[in-house]
Amino acid sequence: MKQLLQNFRTGTLELVEAPVPAVSSKSLVIQTSRSLISVGTEKMLVEFGKASLLNKAKQQPERVKQVLDKIKTDGLINTLEAVWSKLNEPIPLGYSNVGKITEVGAGVREFTVGERVVSNGSHAEFVNVPWTLAARIPDGVSDEEAAFAVTGAISLEGIRLVNPTIGETVVVVGLGLLGQLTVQLLQANGCRVIGTDIAAEKVELARQFGAETFLSRSREENVDYVLGATHGRGADAVIITASAPDENILSQCALMSRKRGRIVLVGVVPITVPRNLFYEKELSFQVSSSYGPGRYDPVYEEQGVDYPLGYVRWTAKRNMEAFLFLLQEKKVEVQKLITHRFPFSEVVQAYQTIETEKPLGIILEYPESTQPRRTRIEFPEYKSKGKATGPTEPVIGFIGVGNFARAVLLPALQKAGAQIKMVASSGGAAASVAAKKFQIPVVTSQKEEVFQDSQVNTVFIATRHASH
Repeated sequence: MKQLLQNFRTGTLELVEAPVPAVSSKSLVIQTSRSLISVGTEKMLVEFGKASLLNKAKQQPERVKQVLDKIKTDGLINTLEAVWSKLNEPIPLGYSNVGKITEVGAGVREFTVGERVVSNGSHAEFVNVPWTLAARIPDGVSDEEAAFAVTGAISLEGIRLVNPTIGETVVVVGLGLLGQLTVQLLQANGCRVIGTDIAAEKVELARQFGAETFLSRSREENVDYVLGATHGRGADAVIITASAPDENILSQCALMSRKRGRIVLVGVVPITVPRNLFYEKELSFQVSSSYGPGRYDPVYEEQGVDYPLGYVRWTAKRNMEAFLFLLQEKKVEVQKLITHRFPFSEVVQAYQTIETEKPLGIILEYPESTQPRRTRIEFPEYKSKGKATGPTEPVIGFIGVGNFARAVLLPALQKAGAQIKMVASSGGAAASVAAKKFQIPVVTSQKEEVFQDSQVNTVFIATRHASH
């Protein structure tokens, strides 16, 4: 299969050949039909990857502090080696994936093979995702429409934190993809919506969706507009879906809010909270975390333990299901948000449009394949440079390619001239990356193949300790 990876240090994008990922007891393997490039988020990732080391450090000062702390405990050389190894680690891009289930984990009861689902899977022909981050697509919703469900869940979670009631006035700051979805969802909730952006075409699109809009100018002009539109009372709530380095955005939102108003940050802006403004109006401020409760919780994602509905009504998964319902009921329109379509083979060119044009939603289309799903791939060009020749010499199979394996074990074996024949990783892509770096001729997503290979007589297990 093909998967898109980004070099974290250089920002370079590459389609790599990788084995189809292995299913776990609480996951699904999905063959992709469509995926969505969420321009705002993924543009930020690509630009961060292309930034210099100095600019990367400026953008993530908390990471710099971690590095400095590590130098104190581990020393300069070891720390630099660890940082360099991390920067050279390719990362998958994408989190809005649609396709059909090809494998279901033994511990999953909700899904069956052949069902259409949306998930937070990356841009790849096959993905392995937790069942708790996948949702069944209802009849009447196309794959292309369903690809917006994850971004829709992000917008929904921001709205749920605002907790608007019918008739309230909510300002949406930033009318990119998330902003346009937020506008529509608020209207479906019975709110009066005022939207603003610095781009005239986005302002016009939100107006077509029924929002009252204005072109963002100076802070004073923006505040005056909202106060005038609300008869001097101010907005009941403000949702920030913009991604911008402007430190004035938060104070602007405070000024346009009514007393005891609510502000929720969905996008990415500097959090420099103007205390006096918040104090005088008793404003509340909250940062929305991704698709909803459960996201980033290893118990929910990795162990597949769902939160009980009676206590957590709207989890990440249930937010996706709610958005799909709104699509089915025609309460949300996403076709107007699609500005480009590309075949997956041209995904690198698709990302180039983010830099040269002003796209909103980019759909990637995947070929329908009836070819067998390959869990093992051989790279004849990666001939082992090891010196094993006789039956007593080690021929190595390697299971797991995490940080320690890539930074310590594999370089040491390569330096020693060991013959590494095969590397296995359940995700598939990580094995292919390691194979390219260390010239390993066989990769697989099935650890059993390492033990079954007749030539392998030495196995390194570098997975998490609990899985040994």
